[in-house]
Amino acid sequence: MQPSKGRPRTDGAGQESPVERLDGVGPGPAEETGHLGYDDPWYDALASGWGESAGAGVPAREVVPSARGEGETGVAAADVYLEVQRSAAFQEVRRRYRRFVVPAFVAFFAWYVAYVVAATTAPELMARPVLGAVNVALLAGLGQFLTTFLFTWGYSRHARLRRDRAALDLRWDTQELTRGVNGGVS
Repeated sequence: MQPSKGRPRTDGAGQESPVERLDGVGPGPAEETGHLGYDDPWYDALASGWGESAGAGVPAREVVPSARGEGETGVAAADVYLEVQRSAAFQEVRRRYRRFVVPAFVAFFAWYVAYVVAATTAPELMARPVLGAVNVALLAGLGQFLTTFLFTWGYSRHARLRRDRAALDLRWDTQELTRGVNGGVS
């Protein structure tokens, strides 16, 4: 049944059902016995199949594997990530990223600022016709779009050719290391 927009439901005899209380004032008979009822279709644990024990309808206790067993010494997952971050392979991936992004950002930002400054300080230059109704300002504005698409294409090409394989290898190695730390569960 759907909730009735904050109006209390009744069980047919004109009385509010104890499990379907909406006002939250005092517990009904179901709450007094320690059994909570939920009138929420999204909170249906049996429909989700999560956390149930073998047919009892009672949520099973979660078992979270620890990173270290009793008497075992090992490294925590945070240590694995720090080790990977300090590795030469990770530093090379970051270096390749910076080698493309920093110059591309500087070039694009300079081009954008030049366009805005020219539009505000030299309106006669921007109003100069180039071909019919097309003027310098229109060409420069369209050039902003063109350079955005070119930088996007260049970035994706650079990532595909120079960084993706190395980053994927690092990710795989990191998952393997953390899988060993977490006792076989990633």
